[in-house]
Amino acid sequence: MNTPLKNLALAISACLGFIVCGNAAAAVAAEPDTSSDADLRDRVQLALHADRYFYDRHVVVSVEHGVVSLKGLVFSDWDLRDAIRIATKASGDRPVVNNLTLIIGGRR
Repeated sequence: MNTPLKNLALAISACLGFIVCGNAAAAVAAEPDTSSDADLRDRVQLALHADRYFYDRHVVVSVEHGVVSLKGLVFSDWDLRDAIRIATKASGDRPVVNNLTLIIGGRR
C-alpha cells in the first residue's frame, strides 16, 4: 500500500473513532442522574418521617430531574406548611412542588 492511501485510511479511521467515541460520550452525558434523584427522595422522606409533629403516612415524595414533588393528603393548614417547610429544608436548593390535598377535619 502506498503512503497516500495509508494516510487516507488512517484519517478515515481516526474520524470514525472520534464519531463513535463522541456519540458514546454524549449518550452517557444525556442519561439522567437517577441515583441523585433517589438519594434526594430518600433524604426528604426521612426528614418528613423524622419530624415528631408531622404525620407523613399519607404523603408520597417523588423526585424527577432534581425537582421534589409532594403528593397525598394532609389534614390541616399547619401540616401543609410543615410538609413544605421540611421538604424544602431537606432538599437544599432544589425546588419543591406542592401537590398535596388539604382535607380539613380529616382523621389520621
